[in-house]
Amino acid sequence: MNLFEGNGNREAQIRYLDADFQILSPGSYVVCAITGKQIPLDELRYWSVARQEPYADAVASLEADKRAGVLPNQKR
Repeated sequence: MNLFEGNGNREAQIRYLDADFQILSPGSYVVCAITGKQIPLDELRYWSVARQEPYADAVASLEADKRAGVLPNQKR
């Protein structure tokens, strides 16, 4: 079965794992936690396992880490 077959244009529910993710509820995209941009599943490259959030790109991922206060030498 094709990854996107029969899922239409709806948001997928994902469990984010180390270097992988598990589709809990089928869909064709997820929404970036920082930008709100729709990310097609075949383009999803950035996420946080700890926060269970997807990110559109490296810049959004860095911003999420800044907001969470998890960067080295960052005051909380």
